[in-house]
Amino acid sequence: MLTPFVLEGRHARLEPLSESHVPGLAEAAAEDRSSYAYTWVPEGTAQAEEYVRSALADHARGRSLPWAVRRLADGRIVGSTRYLDLEVFGATPTEPAQPPTDGRPPSVLEIGHTWYAASAQRTGVNTDVKLQLLGQAFDVWPVLRVTLKTDARNRVSRTAIERLGARFEGVRRVHVPATDGSLRDTAYFSILREEWPEVRAALRRRSSG
Repeated sequence: MLTPFVLEGRHARLEPLSESHVPGLAEAAAEDRSSYAYTWVPEGTAQAEEYVRSALADHARGRSLPWAVRRLADGRIVGSTRYLDLEVFGATPTEPAQPPTDGRPPSVLEIGHTWYAASAQRTGVNTDVKLQLLGQAFDVWPVLRVTLKTDARNRVSRTAIERLGARFEGVRRVHVPATDGSLRDTAYFSILREEWPEVRAALRRRSSG
């Protein structure tokens, strides 16, 4: 598996998720839950504990790399995000993809399970977080494609992803169970390695503004 590491930018620090983040996550999620209609966000300490345990179990299986997001302006935990669906392509078309390791970084990955406290939404935090995660993927690792996806009904999330510079790929119908008990159609977006320089420049302008 990949060893957890810290990323720090202009507005936020990404800290490897741990049980020590449970109180901060519970507090962040309790600010105002009205924006979580299409996103499962833990409610209360017990759910935050389960959220962290589940994320760490996924990491132990090599399936994800989760972080807590700390806002630098006041030092508060204001959300969480992670890499998931990390894969290393085989050398040939018949060789199966493998989970990445420190010595064998991923070929493709997804950025997801992202949520923020109400006070961190529509601020520079998300742009800064995405700049850090995409920079690690494309500038440090040899990642070829980063996926981002959301409930197709979530116009706010879709607009935010498009503003990052990701390209809309289409909708996967009846993809997974939704948070409201229905079956979710999922809107898919991606950023490719050759698109990254332009995306990076735009994100840097936004982050410094």
